[in-house]
Amino acid sequence: MMRRILLRVAYDGTEYCGFQRQTNGLSVQQVLEEALSAWLKEDIRIMGASRTDAGVHALANAAAFDTETLIPGGKYAFGLNTSLPPDIRITGSVEVPADFHPRFTKTVKTYVYRIYNSTFENPLNRRYCLHCYGPLDLAAMQKAAAYLEGEHDFKGFASAGYSSKTTVRTLYEVSLERGEDDVISLKLTGNGFLYNMVRIIAGTLLEIGRGELPPEQVLSVLETGDRSLAGATAPAHGLTLMKISFPELEKLNIFLDKPEKTR
Repeated sequence: MMRRILLRVAYDGTEYCGFQRQTNGLSVQQVLEEALSAWLKEDIRIMGASRTDAGVHALANAAAFDTETLIPGGKYAFGLNTSLPPDIRITGSVEVPADFHPRFTKTVKTYVYRIYNSTFENPLNRRYCLHCYGPLDLAAMQKAAAYLEGEHDFKGFASAGYSSKTTVRTLYEVSLERGEDDVISLKLTGNGFLYNMVRIIAGTLLEIGRGELPPEQVLSVLETGDRSLAGATAPAHGLTLMKISFPELEKLNIFLDKPEKTR
C-alpha cells in the first residue's frame, strides 16, 4: 500500500541552486530524491512546500513523498540523515493523508532576514547575514514594517515571473529587532509569499534605514503595485525559512514537531 510521508528539512543553501530541481546546478530536491531512492530502493519524487531560491537557507522547509515501505512515519530522519551531506538534515517526519500536498494547502510560514550592521564584516556569519557597514535608522525601518502587516496586495513587492493567481497575501507579523551581536533580524510570518517578496521587502527597508527612502514609501508600493517604487532585491544569503505550519494537518492532530503516535 502506498503511503505519503512528510519531512521537515533543514539546509544551508550556500552550495545549492535552490530547493527545486534545476538543469543548471545541484538542488536540495535532487539530493533528497537520490538519497531516498537509494535507501528505499524505489524511484522517489518529492513535493516541496517552499521552492527557496539559490543561496537561501531553511531551518524547517517541508517535503512529501510516496513510498510502499513499512518504515514508521517518525523514523525516516534517523535512516536518511546517514546518507545526506552535512549541509542537509531531516529534523522530523510523519505519515500524512494520501491526498495531502505541502504546496497546495493552507500554510503559515515564517521567514527571517538577517542584517549584520557593523563597520567590519564578521567572517563567522558571512554565509547567513547581509553585511551593512553604514548606520541604519531602526525606528524608521520599524515604522515602515508596521505598514506591511495585515492583508494587502503585494504585487509591488514581487519580482516579475511569479505564477500566483492572486498577489494578495496576509502578513500576521513583520518585526525588526537589533540583537547584542549587531544583527538586525527582520521576521515575517504570513499565509504565503510571492516570488522574492521577502527579499524585496528587506531591500526596501534597508533603503529606508539608510535614509534613501521615507517609511511611507511602503504605502506607495502597496497602493500602486509598482515594483519600481520599492527597493532593490536583497541578496539571498541573509534569508532563512524558519518554520512552516499546516493548519489542515493540525486539525487531524498531525504535527511535524511532535513524535508520531504508535498506530
